[in-house]
Amino acid sequence: MIVDNLRNVEKLIAETCGEIGRDPSGVCLLAVSKTHPSSMIRELYEAGQRDFGENYVQELTAKAAELPKDIRWHMIGHLQRNKVKYIAPFVQMIHSVDSLPLAQTINKEAEKNGRTISVLIEVNIAGEESKFGVKPEETASLVREIAALKHVKVRGLMTSAPIVADGEENRVYFRKLRQLLVDIDRERIDNVSMDVLSMGMSGDYLAAVKEGASVVRVGTGIFGARDYGQRP
Repeated sequence: MIVDNLRNVEKLIAETCGEIGRDPSGVCLLAVSKTHPSSMIRELYEAGQRDFGENYVQELTAKAAELPKDIRWHMIGHLQRNKVKYIAPFVQMIHSVDSLPLAQTINKEAEKNGRTISVLIEVNIAGEESKFGVKPEETASLVREIAALKHVKVRGLMTSAPIVADGEENRVYFRKLRQLLVDIDRERIDNVSMDVLSMGMSGDYLAAVKEGASVVRVGTGIFGARDYGQRP
């Protein structure tokens, strides 16, 4: 069932890319596995899926300990500084960096583990009070500050767009985030590679693909409804 869902999402991404002349290989499908058991992740792993996203550190570390080591784990939820140390040894990418102090903590823990950790700057592109993320006009300044850290690599931007009935409504926000990424990339800041645009979720990922997303984060579209009572 969930493998069928995965294949359907892959098919829709490929079809959308074909319509707009994009190469589907330029879109990473991140399966958001929060609240879902390791058995479901393993099922997708056996079907070839390798990139998985989690929102909670405790859940991420518990799953990483019991699943194959070649899974690429992405931290996509709000990250507290005192929990960075638990994921620093292995996390593939942190999508939710929204302050210099958080980046400094990631840098410190990455150095302890002999790593450089890739991060994305989370931007509150729609200005929603309920969402984390930096303001668009403050993003470039934060990127420049984080670029000075030796064990953190800024790879791009991430956003969570508003919940809407029709995903097409969010194209305006995805377009703004892409333009912001282009503008920052033009500055050619040392230690910064603006090559990742993480945007689009189950309700609007195809709209995000149309506007240049390189990572889409799909949870319920693959796993089905979440059961928060099962979260570790």
